[in-house]
Amino acid sequence: MRFNTELLRGNGIEPSPKREIVPPISQTVSFQYERMEDLERVFRREKSGYAYTRVGNPTITALERRISDLERGFSAICCSSGMSALAAAILAICQSGDEILAVNGFYGGTYDLFRNLDRLGIRTVFAPEGSDPREFVTERTRAILGELIANPSLSVLDVPRVADFAREAGIPLIVDSTTATPYLARPLELGASVVVHSTTKYINGGGNSVGGVVVDGGKFPWDFARFPTLAEYRKYGKYALSAALRNDVCENFGWALAPTGAFLTGIGLDTLGLRMERICGNADALANALAATGKVEVNYLTLPSHPCHKTAQRLFRGLGGGILSFRAGSKERAFRIINSLKRATIASNLGDVRTLVIHPASTLYLHSGEEAARAAGVFDDTVRVSVGIEDAEDLVEDFVGAVESAAE
Repeated sequence: MRFNTELLRGNGIEPSPKREIVPPISQTVSFQYERMEDLERVFRREKSGYAYTRVGNPTITALERRISDLERGFSAICCSSGMSALAAAILAICQSGDEILAVNGFYGGTYDLFRNLDRLGIRTVFAPEGSDPREFVTERTRAILGELIANPSLSVLDVPRVADFAREAGIPLIVDSTTATPYLARPLELGASVVVHSTTKYINGGGNSVGGVVVDGGKFPWDFARFPTLAEYRKYGKYALSAALRNDVCENFGWALAPTGAFLTGIGLDTLGLRMERICGNADALANALAATGKVEVNYLTLPSHPCHKTAQRLFRGLGGGILSFRAGSKERAFRIINSLKRATIASNLGDVRTLVIHPASTLYLHSGEEAARAAGVFDDTVRVSVGIEDAEDLVEDFVGAVESAAE
């Protein structure tokens, strides 16, 4: 099946027992059993079933199966947010004294998470863009982490190249694919071990619920002496990470996605392909129109001037995604452009059906430090645009007019 058909008819969609077309909201905390012996077996994990929504819920399971199938994974575990999903993937693998190798630019909130992990004794080592990550691996490195399309620098992680190296080193590659979505690329098929999404963004698309997901490829050969945090789940072999995420980290930290959030996200997932097709087309048109003004420095992956243009062409079928940024020349001019827009919303989310705009230096990277901001391609005059599904002509007219007005 092709992408949009699979979204609606894929193997991850199971018939509802009561024949609902849309999986219903199982809005309950706990689940009843007729015999205590049956509930005991569920708690012992000897019998499949639901006991408590923090551990599992039918509405959440329906979404997990769809996303896992879409990403070609073994299993997916939904979390309360994208940040909790990323934290869960790291904490399931790492313990105090371990290191993470970060190989691409990161969203400001992820830099803040790195600081929290450092307090727990899990150190993040950054490999500068263009460097050889092999030079930064130590005997303590337990995971390689990167954003497939960094936000907002749009630096592209060459997953096949990094995955080859990670495989040789016996280290899992975790890819945050939030800004790419499975529509542009499936990191597990490119060689990654684990994929993370903030479902709040493009997967949901409607800006109505916060969530995250970890997708385990189920192929990484875990060395339990090297990864002692997974040793308890040795009997699951390659699927030890899935078991640890579901029955340990996510359960004990209470990072469950709410059933209503899972329902809304599932509704949004239905139209992911249609939205991304429109969003990518709009973003390309807007990027080229802004570049043609000669008054701002535009950053978008379909522009030949972008340093990752060729890599993006190879990995994303010629598409550039839904984010673009530009440098206005000064913070004051950036603010004038943003404030004069009539068909874009000033907001900190991305991946919405609506076009959103923000000044990242004064918001998303306010607490990340200058070095982290520069590594992410964030400067005082940077404007980030999350392109929506409005008519491209209206967006071009609005943004070009704002840029021309600010120049005057």
